[in-house]
Amino acid sequence: MNGRRYDPVFIGPGGSPGPILAVHVGSKAAELARLAALRLPVPPAFVLPTALCAGVVAGDEAAMKALRKGLVEGIGWLEQTMKRRLGDARAPLLVSVRSGAERSMPGMLDTILDVGMTGASVHGLIRLTGNPRMAFDSWRRYIQGHAEIVGGVAPGGFSALVDDMVRAEGVANEAELDSEALERLSGQFLAHAVRHGHAPPDDPIEQIAEAAEAVYRSWEGARAREYRRLNGLEGLSGTAVTVQAMAFGNSGGDSGAGVAFSRDPATGAKALYVDFLADAQGEDVVSGRRSPAGLGLLARRMPEVARLLEEGARTLEAACRDVQDIEFTVERGKLWFLQTRPAKRTPRAALKIAVDLAEEGLIDRAEALVRVAEIDLAAARVARFAEAAEPAARATVASPGVACGRACFTSARAVETARAGEPAILVRRDTSTEDVAGFAAADGILTAVGGRTAHAAVVARQMGKACLVGCRSLAIDEPHGVATLGDRKVREGDFIALDGATGEVSLGQRAMIAEDAPEAAIVRAWRKTAA
Repeated sequence: MNGRRYDPVFIGPGGSPGPILAVHVGSKAAELARLAALRLPVPPAFVLPTALCAGVVAGDEAAMKALRKGLVEGIGWLEQTMKRRLGDARAPLLVSVRSGAERSMPGMLDTILDVGMTGASVHGLIRLTGNPRMAFDSWRRYIQGHAEIVGGVAPGGFSALVDDMVRAEGVANEAELDSEALERLSGQFLAHAVRHGHAPPDDPIEQIAEAAEAVYRSWEGARAREYRRLNGLEGLSGTAVTVQAMAFGNSGGDSGAGVAFSRDPATGAKALYVDFLADAQGEDVVSGRRSPAGLGLLARRMPEVARLLEEGARTLEAACRDVQDIEFTVERGKLWFLQTRPAKRTPRAALKIAVDLAEEGLIDRAEALVRVAEIDLAAARVARFAEAAEPAARATVASPGVACGRACFTSARAVETARAGEPAILVRRDTSTEDVAGFAAADGILTAVGGRTAHAAVVARQMGKACLVGCRSLAIDEPHGVATLGDRKVREGDFIALDGATGEVSLGQRAMIAEDAPEAAIVRAWRKTAA
């Protein structure tokens, strides 16, 4: 296996000439190249192509050789571009190893951050940045990411170590641990990984190679296969692997990570829609394990960053002629764009966005009709409850609509309930993309933590499911099949109702009614004229 189609593609200063096609490098890398071409700030990266995926998954010797050759060439270019060296004890280069298929599959494939961390480079990062807290936080994140994704180690042991440290230090959560506590925690993480036989190798090139192989193998993971089945993507050839210089959102109060939509993907409203976590890495936002803040927090903390983000979102929407889903990191006040893609949206939002883009002149009516051709206007109706009810709790709306069904505390129970012909509400502390089968079966989703732009919320919106997140008064005792909503108890199988207009959660069965979205009449008229 050799030839140009297996060579790495470079994105950044002096990058690869010519067109960069999603079929070759995946949509994520193709859009990264677009970001760079629009002169938006992008950390340099190189891409190993989709053509390698099948061979690496199969363990083909020629494919593995081509992967190693591409990595060595790519790392050499990245070191020269960044003026840093992998594994260096004074100015180390650290990278993320990201997935990306020809079509977007949010959260269904694996990514590993902070690759290149070693016992030497963690101290090199401290020398380079003067920030020991960030260095040890990145070190423990990489140890966990390597063990879970490369080694298949269950996350529970790492989570327990974090919980123990948080209790011992008397702080509210891991974000409040100081550098000394994080140094001890990283040592505990390393010992835990060693016990399970999956400590990261000392050679950083070997780290990147193992990460790249694991990302390619995630193409055949259960959640990725199920997502492709549900979305008619079974003809795709595989994922690419993007190796990109790290931007450290966990560098302090003037740093952070977030996701922005150029318009509201739930309603279609023309307003920047942002989830942001200060002093965090991107995985903290999209995993749904923490509850982020909105644009207001970012604008108060870093008004210039907020302005540049909004300006960049407008630039991307105009260039792509569609609503964009943007991942970004802020490192010590510097904004970096990491990804953009067409936003997953509810059927209701899809109608409004198509009409608005046509009326604004970004697309014509013919293109607008193509974009909504598969939308059943009846399915895009705006549902509401027939009568008011006393709320038991409130949460953040991640996807609008209303839903009423039996509370299910696992995806398996939601699938089982739906198969029995009963409506299901998936109720979880947090959700992950492992829950994709439960999303498909459920009428609605409720979580105790997480934000509007977590991968799970994105998938729920795409499926048109009502989804409420960050319900702080929700606590679930899954082994005993019971939850509490404030002072009310809910047993698995009890009826609960979600209101995606108000964010209210209520108990018991409720009748629903549906009305046409305002844009439905416009689309019907356009369809009639075009017929």
